[in-house]
Amino acid sequence: MNAYFFKPIHQERIWGGHNLANLFGRALPEGKKIGESWELVDRPEACSEIESGPGVAPGQNIHTLWQDKRVEIFGTRAPDLARFPILIKLLDCQDNLSVQVHPQPGHGGEPKTEMWYFLESTPEAKIYVGLKRGVTRDQFEKAIGTPELPKLLGALHPRQSDAMFLPSGRVHAIGAGNVILEIQQSSDTTYRVDDWGRVDDQGRPRALHREQALASIRFNDFEPQFVQPHGERVLQCPFFTIERAFIYPGEYRVWTSDRTSFQYHFLAQGELKIEDQTLKRGAGWLVPASAESYNLEPLNEGAELITVQWGG
Repeated sequence: MNAYFFKPIHQERIWGGHNLANLFGRALPEGKKIGESWELVDRPEACSEIESGPGVAPGQNIHTLWQDKRVEIFGTRAPDLARFPILIKLLDCQDNLSVQVHPQPGHGGEPKTEMWYFLESTPEAKIYVGLKRGVTRDQFEKAIGTPELPKLLGALHPRQSDAMFLPSGRVHAIGAGNVILEIQQSSDTTYRVDDWGRVDDQGRPRALHREQALASIRFNDFEPQFVQPHGERVLQCPFFTIERAFIYPGEYRVWTSDRTSFQYHFLAQGELKIEDQTLKRGAGWLVPASAESYNLEPLNEGAELITVQWGG
């Protein structure tokens, strides 16, 4: 199979847990609350190492592919940037994440537009996105640090296979009980406006960035709803395109490349056989833009496949 598999980079978070092991059979560090697994990343502080792939030499990673084989691997539409500009994560949210925002362009830090795709959600799990209709900046600012703040945010109960788009500037918080595939611009700038009064094991609160957050929040962003897919296309934005395919038992799919973009596949549900490989839920792999067509055969109950490509 002409595809690249990468070693995940696990990140301990105060709100994390062990669901990536429970759901996907991942080997996680003992005694750690793993909140994030960076599945595909090309940043100075973290770079995905290739686990297997065609012609891989020791020490190769996504950055060496980006430098040496950009058009062959990433396609003719690959942007002229120093690093691969998409970051793909798994999130295991066993406690509430902070109320936060990612900066819009021109508001400091690195802008981050992202999408959440829900892999698992408990019946009581929530997300908070945008503001309730009519909430003003003054009301929001006065509620920071009080129990009133969540009441001012749009709240939704996600279900498996729901998706939420979060452009830069949309205030948000992920509630406990969600496991999410996150596709985003390669940015690690987050402005926390409120952290639910939480402290770490040493009794210390995490840093807040209220001034930067208030300057970045879109205060006319009221009650956004889940993405409504059009056919197999879930979302298209300037930075990435997300598609979803439900492949049923007895159905065969042939994936082909148009040479303009890579395809990153993530198996959200079920199992697939591709040539001589059987892939289970939670597997992710990058197919080069130059790859030949290949067949996907669903096993058992079928499969749900998410595909990431260039957007715009």
